Amino acid sequence: MPEHIKGSLAMLLACVVWGFSSIYYKAIDHVAPLEVLSHRSLWSLAFLLGILAVQGRLSTLWPILRDHRKMLWITAASLLISINWFLFIYAVQSGRAVESSLGYFIFPLFAVLLGAFVLGERLGPLKWAAVALAAMAVMGLTYALEAPPWISLVLSSTFAVYGLIKKQLDAGPVVSVTLEVLILLPLGVIWLWGAHTQGWQAIGTQTPGVFGKNWQDSLLLIFSGVLTAVPLLLLSYASKRVSLATLGLLTYVNPTLQFLVAVFLFGEIMTPAHLIAFPVIWIALALYSVVSFSEERSSRKALRNAATVSTT
Repeated sequence: MPEHIKGSLAMLLACVVWGFSSIYYKAIDHVAPLEVLSHRSLWSLAFLLGILAVQGRLSTLWPILRDHRKMLWITAASLLISINWFLFIYAVQSGRAVESSLGYFIFPLFAVLLGAFVLGERLGPLKWAAVALAAMAVMGLTYALEAPPWISLVLSSTFAVYGLIKKQLDAGPVVSVTLEVLILLPLGVIWLWGAHTQGWQAIGTQTPGVFGKNWQDSLLLIFSGVLTAVPLLLLSYASKRVSLATLGLLTYVNPTLQFLVAVFLFGEIMTPAHLIAFPVIWIALALYSVVSFSEERSSRKALRNAATVSTT
């Protein structure tokens, strides 16, 4: 099987896992989001350290731990991804998974804006049109609902800025995420101590200190480590084998599955405003994807022509 096909299948599988992960978080909606987040940090760290140990790469952590500048970036990334993870868990458990899916649909276009204004990347008129369409959809949704879709906006913005920070780091995704959850671990341990010994709970109707009370919940909370780490490993594998445009297009599988699960499995209500906003954003994403593929094809053709000229 060609390498680019293997990479595409790996990325598709990662997005399928992400897209259906809301089912997992819905299954433990009796566990407070902060407690779930704490377990996610704890068990994903254990799983990732195990992966690095098997690969013989634990030593790659130490140079980064000693680099204060890199650790500052990783700390910032850690805070952003923890906000993102918490809000996603909260959205699913509180019956707002449709808003969560909207956030991950908006994310690629938010990332485009960051690339333009922070990294100085040039955008053509069609990409600007895609961003404008998405902005109009969000503004229309805000007007119709008489409140901004804040869950969608925070999810998309935190993930976009997180991605921007990751671009500044010359560390692989597994190593950097291991360090991110390592930074989160003390906060998670403190919260778990409070939940189990002091009865801390972020939402009064949820039971604190669930881990250890029954094997089903305990296994589900441990599984959060696998659910976090495996898609990251698949992403790392895919990113070395397929183009950025292909990765970007396959990324849309994740929010599409989130949306379908929210509507058809969780039974969340779609308002008329959502029924207008979502198609507009899908059109914006389709426009952006077509332009990206066209630009990448032109770039590859130019490189081939240059290589041909240099060999003649």
